[in-house]
Amino acid sequence: MNTFFCSDYSRQIGEDVIGSATNYQTYVLVECPPPWVSEAFNSKWVPENLRFLVEEVKRAKLPISFLLIANDSSHKVNHTTLLIYQKQEGLSNGYRQQEFKLENIEQVATVVRKCLWGTSPDYEVETSTTRNILVCTHGSHDKCCARYGNPFYFHAMDTISNLHLDNVRIWKSSHFGGHRFAPTAIDFPEGRYYGALEQDAFSSILTRTGDIQCLNKVYRGWGILPNALQILERELMLSHGWDWFKYNVSGKILEQSLDNNTILAELTFENSSGSLYTYQAKLVKDKVKSQKLRTSCNATKDSAVVKYAVANLCITSSKVVTYSL
Repeated sequence: MNTFFCSDYSRQIGEDVIGSATNYQTYVLVECPPPWVSEAFNSKWVPENLRFLVEEVKRAKLPISFLLIANDSSHKVNHTTLLIYQKQEGLSNGYRQQEFKLENIEQVATVVRKCLWGTSPDYEVETSTTRNILVCTHGSHDKCCARYGNPFYFHAMDTISNLHLDNVRIWKSSHFGGHRFAPTAIDFPEGRYYGALEQDAFSSILTRTGDIQCLNKVYRGWGILPNALQILERELMLSHGWDWFKYNVSGKILEQSLDNNTILAELTFENSSGSLYTYQAKLVKDKVKSQKLRTSCNATKDSAVVKYAVANLCITSSKVVTYSL
């Protein structure tokens, strides 16, 4: 019997979770009651037209992630919630959120096609929900997500309720990568990823209070940035404090060595008063933190996981907005 749990192993070796957020242009979240099979969109409640669309997008290698989501009332409501998140150009604070209430899941594919081709479909709803948090509970894909994701989801509902956060909704989700960091979550519309979560850190993330250094252990990175840049963003976040979450950010890789051992990265941000700052840093392969490991419960061999350290961090330009009385 296989008793290997990738999440336990990742914690035992002290793997740093940063740099593991997936960088997608668009997320399509479809409410669909479980059970979900390992390949979620082959599950019995997923209609053929939606399955066909997902396959089409996969074949075209488009940067779009399709996920199934559900909450405790998904099996009894008489509508289907569809959430679409699209990345914004330039400086941004995350993704643009659209929410649709559909009569049934068969309508999803048509609405998604219209959205992706830039027309505005009907059924869009105004909502007071400003945050949708996804917790991976997809145990048929990786057993760690059931073992750690389900209890976390259950307690997280209490945490949100106790904090009286009416604008936050939490969903169970199909697999979105990084199950070795279970329980793992994405906070939309920002698109920030978290892993190895516990309720105390989750409370801080929800309220943006407490010691921001707690993110050092649980912050997987921001999905709007390339993986290597996510470590630079964490560095700046930890030094700027919770205010960082209000800033607009963009980042790019300027140079990369052929062996990927060094990367020259640039990150620009606009703070709450409208001042602009650009930082550059050299990201150097961290020989201690980079290692070979089994990245999922079902993996039969080790994969190389590269981690970077931030070196030579400096401001290269700033445009400070000052107000005179």
